[in-house]
Amino acid sequence: MENQTPGYRLFLIGSEASRAMSPGLWSPVFEQLGSSWTYEAWDVPAGQDMAGVRAALLGADVVAANVTMPHKQWAARTADTVTGQVRLSGASNMLVRRGRTLTAHNTDITAVAELLGNRHQRHALMLGAGGAARAALIALRGLTGKVTVTDRDPQASQQLLDLAASLGMDASSVTWAEAQDQAPQASLIVNATPIGKGNDDEPAWGRAKLSPDAFVYDFVYAGHVTATIASARAQSVECADGGDHLRAQAAAMIPILGLAPATGTLLGQTLTPSKRKTDLPRTPPSASAGAMPP
Repeated sequence: MENQTPGYRLFLIGSEASRAMSPGLWSPVFEQLGSSWTYEAWDVPAGQDMAGVRAALLGADVVAANVTMPHKQWAARTADTVTGQVRLSGASNMLVRRGRTLTAHNTDITAVAELLGNRHQRHALMLGAGGAARAALIALRGLTGKVTVTDRDPQASQQLLDLAASLGMDASSVTWAEAQDQAPQASLIVNATPIGKGNDDEPAWGRAKLSPDAFVYDFVYAGHVTATIASARAQSVECADGGDHLRAQAAAMIPILGLAPATGTLLGQTLTPSKRKTDLPRTPPSASAGAMPP
């Protein structure tokens, strides 16, 4: 019989989890709530045997795990039960343990929908075709006239194109260079790639001038203002950065985890816009990087 000791450990699983901002967001919140829960980063490289990851997440001390690239589609596949949004998108950014089972959620979709405000987009340009891009497509269902998708991996582009078609979207797939040429005509540009994590990276779409009505959505979490966001701001274009997305998807986790209502206020205080405009350490001091227990 499973140990009935309540779980207290939450994790972020990803290829560069220990460099992410989530532990630095959640650890102070749990401390202020007086909770015994901990939030740890677990680096899981692409190509690692995920059977051991799943087994570790079923430990009696585990509450849940956030999942980031490149494992969001794996999270959807490995779950015993999935929400309707996960079923549609084929991706999950959150696995919650229930006894010896895992339930998959996708709070990325909730966050994108909230930050875009249900506005119609005449042309959405999707840069990248992984789990984040899938979440953005679901959030845009019924709200876009045209979708252009691209990824440096043609197979990933095709899979995202197939998802768009299944949602009834007018979608096409182009090469990376062609996508950059289309950026000036787009009303929404979604950066669902790692471009911007490096201080020397250029804007995800290149150096083109964007349409005045454009909205730039950058999924990248970084300890600096990404070139994608810096360019959008310089052009007076509306934008949402990785910090905005991080807070919005974290807020969507509150009811799923049964956390106190005050959690939302604390999340807002932990990662404020003013803090995100300065260079923050790549690995927050509160992050605990390392391996899961056997």
